[in-house]
Amino acid sequence: MNWFESFVLGLVQGLTEFLPISSSAHLRLTAAFAGWHDPGAAFTAITQIGTEAAVLIYFRKDIVRIVSAWFRSLVDRSMRGDHDAQMGWLVIVGSIPIGVLGVTLKDQIEGPFRDLRLIATTLIVMGLVLGFADRLAARDEGGGKHRAGKERKTLRELGVKDGLIFGFCQAMALIPGVSRSGATISGGLLMGYTREAAARYSFLLAIPAVLASGVFELKDAGEGHVAWGPTIFATVIAFGVGYAVIAWFMKFITTKSFMPFVIYRVLLGLVLFALVAAGVLSPHAGESAG
Repeated sequence: MNWFESFVLGLVQGLTEFLPISSSAHLRLTAAFAGWHDPGAAFTAITQIGTEAAVLIYFRKDIVRIVSAWFRSLVDRSMRGDHDAQMGWLVIVGSIPIGVLGVTLKDQIEGPFRDLRLIATTLIVMGLVLGFADRLAARDEGGGKHRAGKERKTLRELGVKDGLIFGFCQAMALIPGVSRSGATISGGLLMGYTREAAARYSFLLAIPAVLASGVFELKDAGEGHVAWGPTIFATVIAFGVGYAVIAWFMKFITTKSFMPFVIYRVLLGLVLFALVAAGVLSPHAGESAG
């Protein structure tokens, strides 16, 4: 990987990590369309550290409050009913599914899951799921001619069961094309949470999973899988772009529909299927270096 490729891939990572369109799929597709080698799952995991650093800074007040309350609850029983302390436990509980499945399915994540036909399928299917969840939320929020709007849940109503469901939704993003934010936000909307609550928990839940995955994959840097220089450069680019995107996205979801992302996902999946069927792209394009 050269420096130009790392710049482009870092830019793509930052632009797509927080949007419900799958950053791992876009890194894979960027390489395939450009005729580059697949950057691989290790490169993806490490550059995600950059975007998660953006989450740490953007949500720094929430994180400091949650971590502080969680630690205090370990020694002070009266703190165990505190919402922030409970959020700390719920982030831990929600991280279990992706931790277990990430280790169990490591070979599949780095191999078969990167097939472009599977990516096209997940782009379309999860796009339709997001569209359905978005319409359901809009119906509840807006009500109708003969019914009042339905109040949706906030994070104060999040419990262990819903936390685990969020966690399993996040684990689906181990397959490129699903989208971590897309899956968890869709799951949250289907469970009756507000858009803002679903997005906020989605981003908080991603922190331990992404950081752990990135650190785990650091051992591959410099061993032929990824190179230190270009990978660090891409991670820095992803951080800067990612911070700007998350700030915009959190404002966007309070008033706007997810339908533009739904349409984009479905169209991209269909185009990808067409290119593979026409022989323009191989389903395994670039995988020789993955």
